[in-house]
Amino acid sequence: MRKAHRILIGLHLFVGIGAMAGGLGAILSPNNPMGMTTEALKSSPFTNFLIPGIFLFVVIGMGNVLSAIALYRFKYGSYVSNVMSWILVLWIIVQCIMLDAINILHVIYFVIGIIEAILAFVILYNQRYFPTNILRRFIQSS
Repeated sequence: MRKAHRILIGLHLFVGIGAMAGGLGAILSPNNPMGMTTEALKSSPFTNFLIPGIFLFVVIGMGNVLSAIALYRFKYGSYVSNVMSWILVLWIIVQCIMLDAINILHVIYFVIGIIEAILAFVILYNQRYFPTNILRRFIQSS
């Protein structure tokens, strides 16, 4: 397994396990998950953290764990990885908008999402999979 695969699997597991823990905290205590108050949601359509917690647990958490498994076991796992990377980036952007705040964890996970997307793209490029095969042909013809 190449180095990019190992790093990407590690990042997906890190994000996934952390998101599942955070999501579970929000699901079990939607009005005060891990010390956050519902006052933080004043700019959002939510009155508590239940729905964001479910999304965090299922989509971000389980999605990233499944992405790590897909990268390890399946030929086209880099596609799953790429999609999950961009979902993480979008989640962080939406979260910052809804909370009307940016903190260091937002920045860290945004950067992790971008790194995941770049690594997934590099893997797709090296495997000559669509759409990177088109880019490769364009570069070679120039």
